Amino acid sequence: MPKPKSAYSQPTKFGKEDHHIIVVWVDNEAGVLARVIGLFSGRGYNIESLAVAEVDKKKHVSRITIVTKGTPEVIQQIKLQLGKLIPVHKVADFSRNDPDIIFKELALFKLVGTAAKQKKAKLMCKKFNSVILDKTQKSFVIQVTALRRDIDKLIANLKPLGLISTSRTGAVAMTRGKEVFTQ
Repeated sequence: MPKPKSAYSQPTKFGKEDHHIIVVWVDNEAGVLARVIGLFSGRGYNIESLAVAEVDKKKHVSRITIVTKGTPEVIQQIKLQLGKLIPVHKVADFSRNDPDIIFKELALFKLVGTAAKQKKAKLMCKKFNSVILDKTQKSFVIQVTALRRDIDKLIANLKPLGLISTSRTGAVAMTRGKEVFTQ
């Protein structure tokens, strides 16, 4: 059995590892992201994806969305430690299995190939609300928004059709309906 990369990632009798999306609202100032990321790396927690943007220009608040994996104990510990950081305003934990949460990731794909291969690739991407961002006779760049696993599958399926470059955002999450996360 392979040795785990971190003592924090070992399943315990209390729970198995699961993916979680941790959302952290912070003051938008120099060094905050480094402190949040430092908390993860200093304790051996892995970050699978990361998305950061200012969401309130007046209040200078940014939203950091982190996908990580851990046991319930580890996720609880991460949330507690993040909550102690200054200038963190609030911390949310969304389980990937929660039907009340929308999870998406954006990807840009550049493909080079014949007209037939391009057509097949575009059809493959169509169900993900794809948008053609750039097009030449021999290549195109297409944008898709989907779940991480769907993007992973698309990458595998597009490679034989001429996929030469991929760029992805980290995952983002939002509650469904009129509800807003409050701590």
